[in-house]
Amino acid sequence: MSCGLFRLHRPLPCDTAGRDLLEDFVTFMNVSLSGPVARSVDTTTGSLGVVGARFILDGGPSGGRFSLVEHPIVARGMAAPVHLHTREDEYSFILEGRWGFWQGGNVVFAEPGDLVYKPRDVWHTFWNATDRPARLLEIISPAGFDQFFVELAALISSGQASPQVIGALNSAYGLQVDPEGTASIAAEHRLVTALPE
Repeated sequence: MSCGLFRLHRPLPCDTAGRDLLEDFVTFMNVSLSGPVARSVDTTTGSLGVVGARFILDGGPSGGRFSLVEHPIVARGMAAPVHLHTREDEYSFILEGRWGFWQGGNVVFAEPGDLVYKPRDVWHTFWNATDRPARLLEIISPAGFDQFFVELAALISSGQASPQVIGALNSAYGLQVDPEGTASIAAEHRLVTALPE
């Protein structure tokens, strides 16, 4: 079912009453010279499973140069499958906890105040390497991939996140995924990849 709202020429999910599911939980902060402070209470967090996406800034205020998304995560949670971006670079600024990053076969760890560069066209994943919840701030450049999290959260909350739908979403955003690499890294580092039902 489609509500008529499109992102990248695809209809977004809606509920049975025809309301756009994104209206219920997606709010990016709006900053400007006249309103330069974006209050955290004005944001929402979408659930992506073991990791969340707190929608802070989409690409509008930066003219498409970058976007900001905070990722809160459960203890030992794997934030994403092994994947590769073809359009954007990501920078992870650690806010809380100790994070592991696998990039092109190398593992590094980062702690609060550290910044990790994840360039496009390089296979990578990342995870919470502690037994407590953790958070990081994801800087995405150029902007646009922030909308992937918006769409993914809506699909998950609506129960429409089938492998085929997720595959189409990945393709639309130039994202490639390595399921075998994901399983290997999750097993090696004893990571949680799904919440218990």
